[in-house]
Amino acid sequence: MKASELRKKNKEELGDLLVVLSRERFNLKMQKGTGQLSKPDQVKKVRREVARIQTILNEVASA
Repeated sequence: MKASELRKKNKEELGDLLVVLSRERFNLKMQKGTGQLSKPDQVKKVRREVARIQTILNEVASA
């Protein structure tokens, strides 16, 4: 999801999305640890998406 799309969401929606992505990140890390991860690039994508959301939440908090 692009940053412009995320900026249109409110704080609650961003928080919910952050929880979902954090769980997905945990699951991907577990799959990587057990050798079951089929798409290794997915870990990087989810990590960056989490960072993107956290950045926008910080922007909203400081504004």
